[in-house]
Amino acid sequence: MSLINARVEGKIGHVTLTRPKAMNALSEAMLAELAPVLRAWATDDAIALVVLDAEGEKAFCAGGDIAELHGWGTSGNVDAAREFWRDEYRLNADLFEYPKPLISLMHGFVMGGGVGLGCHASHRVVCESTSIAMPESVIGLIPDVGGSWLLGQAPGRLGEYLGATGKRMNAGDAIYAGFADGYIPQAKWPDLIERLAETGDYTLVEQAFETPPAGKYEAMASEIDAHFGGETMGDIIRSLRHEDTEFTRETLEIIARNSPISMNATVELIHRQRRSNLTIWSVLELEYRFTYRAIDDTDFLEGVRARIIDKDNAPKWRHENAEAVPTVLISQLLMPLGAAKFTKD
Repeated sequence: MSLINARVEGKIGHVTLTRPKAMNALSEAMLAELAPVLRAWATDDAIALVVLDAEGEKAFCAGGDIAELHGWGTSGNVDAAREFWRDEYRLNADLFEYPKPLISLMHGFVMGGGVGLGCHASHRVVCESTSIAMPESVIGLIPDVGGSWLLGQAPGRLGEYLGATGKRMNAGDAIYAGFADGYIPQAKWPDLIERLAETGDYTLVEQAFETPPAGKYEAMASEIDAHFGGETMGDIIRSLRHEDTEFTRETLEIIARNSPISMNATVELIHRQRRSNLTIWSVLELEYRFTYRAIDDTDFLEGVRARIIDKDNAPKWRHENAEAVPTVLISQLLMPLGAAKFTKD
């Protein structure tokens, strides 16, 4: 059974993710179907633009199929996990550089791998149910799929805050943070798609934008910038401890639950991206260094076990807290991979 519904409608290519019972999680099989279609449409002169959306009420795409990755890791099939990440990242880069207008209609949960699919499009549409997040630190991974690039472009230190905590964004927050371009109520999407198919005119998307619901992070900018401006995760934690407010207490509670390795690596990734203004390919190559090593050398398998598989929410992280993670470990996890390097081909 196909996991996507790809069809040509008038002047557009329209692909819908059709795995709603799994919240459209991106599996190896779905990726194998999706990537060739999008690449073929990129050079098809009969198609003016591409629309990407998803079935179901709950999610556009709630992330990569973490259970599948965990299964490969625990069965010793590390190469399968690495190949999945490599193929996924190549598609992320293709979407970022897509030569035609690419409209993503993102409803419900948009997390992790879902961000990689929807938030690199040229026209990123959110609605009243949208909830976007990069929650990888919760399961011992990093904001990958180009997520560290997006976080590095966010205003002030919002990227470090969202990456370390895994907090969610509503439609207004997503637009403010640079993960989306505009808000259109979901009930108006069918009519928009029909008009796009008739005309092939991508400007209709921006013309349909409406005022989004209010977000919360713009109002929190001064607190976020004040505490997340340090060079390391340790600096951030010490700053949070220095002030006793509702914001610092809540943030410290969240940080205490997340993977110490992941949070340290996340902050370092964002800082490297911001300092060097890396291209999407360079960012993905850097992220791949971590995910290539994730199964053997990080908290990833334990985090997935605790949060997704057993659901006991009691992960036994490799380090007691974020301050206990050696700086050299993060450097080692982000070292070049030599012949295994992530490349375009």
